[in-house]
Amino acid sequence: MPPTVLVVDDTASIRFLIRTNLELAGFDVIEAEDGQDCLDVLAALDELPGLITMDMMMPRMDGVTAITRIRSDSRYAGVGLVMVSTQSQQIDLNRAAAAGVDEYVTKPFDPDTLVATVHRVLESRQ
Repeated sequence: MPPTVLVVDDTASIRFLIRTNLELAGFDVIEAEDGQDCLDVLAALDELPGLITMDMMMPRMDGVTAITRIRSDSRYAGVGLVMVSTQSQQIDLNRAAAAGVDEYVTKPFDPDTLVATVHRVLESRQ
């Protein structure tokens, strides 16, 4: 059974782009529109995703806040987290790292780089 990735981004076209590339690489993909939606989806799932890709800047709840909440909940300890964001200044990278992301991919991203990053994080979490 292929690993499941939860794609979290407030822009539907970005979710579609990430979803398409991950599905072409053999992953199952589910989606959430923002950090709060991500937490709601996680709470409703019977089986956790292996990894979450998370945008940084989103309405209702930003990615750093969502990641901080995910990392503080032991139920999600094994879930990999990849920040996928246009925010690439060092301060943003530091905030993401402090929140608990495993890797960071800057938009616009190369699809092969995104897929390789997802594979690498999943392997490191096994």
